[in-house]
Amino acid sequence: MSSTPLPGIGVRYDLTTREQRRLSVVAHRDGARTLSAYRVDDPDACALSARLTANEAGALIDALMPSHHSPNLLYTTDLGLVAERVELSSVSHFNGRVLGETRLRTETGASIVAVLRRAEAIPSPTPDFRLAGGDTLIVIGTREGVEAAAAILGRE
Repeated sequence: MSSTPLPGIGVRYDLTTREQRRLSVVAHRDGARTLSAYRVDDPDACALSARLTANEAGALIDALMPSHHSPNLLYTTDLGLVAERVELSSVSHFNGRVLGETRLRTETGASIVAVLRRAEAIPSPTPDFRLAGGDTLIVIGTREGVEAAAAILGRE
């Protein structure tokens, strides 16, 4: 992807897809976006151009990158299990407390299988493992269980 400043207008982003289709988005200074797709037989000829409001652009982003495809999602299986990264905030109720106090497995069915702390990985933390703000917890369970675990860990 390349970008080109458009003085007084905004910035144009150009993308050529794997199938050699050319797309561009002009990000206007007022928050609007113009999405353009160019013809295959003549990449300089515009086949489609649509101006989107900021809200419409946000809706398109949601459709292209739905929230259930979280960047924190590590893995999903046909069995309905997911592994996800959950960061423990420094203002979390559980900052400085031991893992067992979270009662995550009992309350949600999800398990913390590893903790990433600075450059260190701690696999299979025990119930007496002390959590710290900034820890990244690897949580495995059903989608609902992992979401419930993230909500519990996010409590202040």
